[in-house]
Amino acid sequence: MEKEKEKIRVLRIINRFNIGGPTYNATFLTKFLSDDFETILIGGLPEADESDSLHIPQEYGINPILIPELKRTPNPIDDRKAYKRIKQIIKEFKPHIVHTHASKAGALGRKAAFSMKVPVVLHTFHGHVFHSYFGPVKTAIFKTIERRLARRSDGIIAISSLQKHELVNIHKIAEADKVNVISLGFNLSKFNEALAKRNELRSNLNLKDDEIAVAIVGRLAPIKNHKMFLDAIEIVAKKTSKKIVVFIVGDGAERLNIEQQIKGIPKTDSLRIVMTSWITNIANFNAAVDIICLTSNNEGTPVSLIEAQAANLPIVSTDVGGVRDVVLPDNTALLVPKNDAEFFAEKLLVLIEDEKMRQKMSQNGWNFVKANFDYTTLAQNMELYYKKLLKIKCNDFKM
Repeated sequence: MEKEKEKIRVLRIINRFNIGGPTYNATFLTKFLSDDFETILIGGLPEADESDSLHIPQEYGINPILIPELKRTPNPIDDRKAYKRIKQIIKEFKPHIVHTHASKAGALGRKAAFSMKVPVVLHTFHGHVFHSYFGPVKTAIFKTIERRLARRSDGIIAISSLQKHELVNIHKIAEADKVNVISLGFNLSKFNEALAKRNELRSNLNLKDDEIAVAIVGRLAPIKNHKMFLDAIEIVAKKTSKKIVVFIVGDGAERLNIEQQIKGIPKTDSLRIVMTSWITNIANFNAAVDIICLTSNNEGTPVSLIEAQAANLPIVSTDVGGVRDVVLPDNTALLVPKNDAEFFAEKLLVLIEDEKMRQKMSQNGWNFVKANFDYTTLAQNMELYYKKLLKIKCNDFKM
């Protein structure tokens, strides 16, 4: 009787389970690889100003191993505990592949994997972390660490072509032949399906037929630049006779500053601003609104824009980071320079005033993101990459 083929064991390590692309990416790769693979998912908890996203893996029947000491902020005691815990999990699980996601998990997870002689070690960069986040000294330190880790890694994954260009040519983190581009993937069908309930969902949000709903979705953090968004909204409100309802979806450290700025915006009968905190069912929310905005100073792969197009929503966004990799400029999204509230307001005003323009821009969103950012494509591409790396490192492994 032929011996059963050994499964490829993958240990997946994520920074922390907070709302964002990395959690979805790690979840779908844990759930939807073929039966050739067995995967364990581990990660840290969200920071105090972030929303817990454990409902995402749990929705797909995944119960990750939580390491509370695995935190975003460096802490020698917690980092050491997390490192030892990861090593223990590697010892017990004996993975063929350790795949880390984002910076802290990438540092501790890869060091642990190297020390335990895991055959294949690879890392995904999820954001454009070398600018707009930290000062020059800290950024230089991070670059040095990442270069050393990349030299020992078997593969580096960039989530967009732009990110690969930055990693290879600008920041010199790794050689081009070591960096593979694999886009993030999402379960997008629910966004398209929710559109059939649009009238009911608008009613649930107390939206009237003559009101245009504009939303911005994301952490309330300085890098998201909600100040510019509200500056633009104030400009738009002065120039339009349309009734506008503005939704600020998310939570975080900037909440009090945003609330204070909202208080300073003149009250009118044609403008309502609603802060919703986090919304779990964002598919239903998107189906009810009319325009999605993003005003960030930097982005990796902005999930809110992918989800907006899955719901056939036109977009106004700053032209930063990986935004151009996830939209069709002038087709599904109008892009403006960062920190230009006047220009942003001008583009937003065009969409608010022109319903036909909104409808025209919404037509290609679903087809574009379905073809490029579906989780099935993500899983297939990653599986091929895993097997390629494993074949290089372990010629005797039967696949």
